[in-house]
Amino acid sequence: MSARRRERAVVLVDHGSRERAANAQLARIARALRRRLGGTRVAVAHLSLVRPSIAEAIDACVASGAREIVVVPYFLAPGRHAARDVPRLARAAAAKHAGARVRVAAALGVHPGLIDAVEERVRSAK
Repeated sequence: MSARRRERAVVLVDHGSRERAANAQLARIARALRRRLGGTRVAVAHLSLVRPSIAEAIDACVASGAREIVVVPYFLAPGRHAARDVPRLARAAAAKHAGARVRVAAALGVHPGLIDAVEERVRSAK
């Protein structure tokens, strides 16, 4: 793995759930994204109910050598969690790591890939 890839990380953030299957789904997304990004570290974090938190995930990324971290709110709409809570918690966590650049991506929103996914679900409905 190149030094550049080791220095980058992605943190996928969802709400967190008491349902193990819901939390496991984000872990599966992270594994698939890691394969697509060619070994870039991809971590998961949850806003509440389960760990790791956003701060814990960012701390772990920095500890593994990441200097550029993109936090991705795994939410469909830019509601309160995606628009305010995730950026606020990411900024607070980043403040502890002066040598790291932490950016927050937009919520998934109205993306052509999501339209394709919804269309596929409509076609495959039983």
